Amino acid sequence: MGQFSISDLEQLSGIKAHTIRMWEQRYGILQPVRTATNIRTYCDEDLRRLLNVATLCSRGHRISRVAQLKPEELSQAVISCCDDVHDYCQQVNSLLAAMLEMDERRLCCLLDTAIKELGFEEAVLQVAYPFLQRIGVLWQAGSVNPAQEHLVANLLRQKMIVAIDGLPPVQPAQARRWVLFLPEGEMHELALLFMNYSLRLRGQHVLYLGQNLPVGELKAVCETYQPHALCTVMTALPERDRVQEFVEQIHSLCPEIMLYLYGPLAQQESLRLPPNTVRVRLITDFLALAGRLCTCPAEPVVA
Repeated sequence: MGQFSISDLEQLSGIKAHTIRMWEQRYGILQPVRTATNIRTYCDEDLRRLLNVATLCSRGHRISRVAQLKPEELSQAVISCCDDVHDYCQQVNSLLAAMLEMDERRLCCLLDTAIKELGFEEAVLQVAYPFLQRIGVLWQAGSVNPAQEHLVANLLRQKMIVAIDGLPPVQPAQARRWVLFLPEGEMHELALLFMNYSLRLRGQHVLYLGQNLPVGELKAVCETYQPHALCTVMTALPERDRVQEFVEQIHSLCPEIMLYLYGPLAQQESLRLPPNTVRVRLITDFLALAGRLCTCPAEPVVA
């Protein structure tokens, strides 16, 4: 059960705190409870309702009319009005409300519309990534349960696999070759799948090894496939105090091959990068790198 302050609601919904207070006092859209020290706190249902109200108001609906809607009427009105694919904040709010209600049909509809109108890559950057960032905030606040997080992650994974399958095949002999993998035990795959899509879109060949790869397998893979680059994403694993050892082990197994590191654990300032190793800080940096490599010969590019 989430417990939010009014500043939490402001951050999650994009609605200013003074506007939330006005809507609450004039129209009763939220029902906060007060702590022993007389501070308002809000629950998950308050957040869901505020996200839906914010979506409708951003589409020009009057708050006085929106406040009169019953919960099921509010949800249906939001589904009906989500037609502006360039209103990214409104789309993220709609996705969050759908996730909190475990409404898979609505989640699919919103994501499919964004992909159709924006293109897959732009939809991920402008809609899916901000959506995932908001989920991270909700997770920290204790307002997202594992089932909700799994629903979103598996739905996005499905969309990414479909998009990858829809790309034309690339011949490895005619393209720069990449090996993409996650460390042993690591299961957070969405960023790596998006990298897979982006590289293939730019005419590069990818050997996608996915989740939970024992690092010792890389030597044989590289000897057989002879890639130009390796890329991994470190989100939860290896353990923070073993990241340096993990990176050095990869380098010792494949010393002549470029290694690109992405993810929260790769951003440790204390991490010493071996030769031929590059830290990628943002996914947009990776896209820029992939774009440069797409037009270049096979020599390594250091970001």
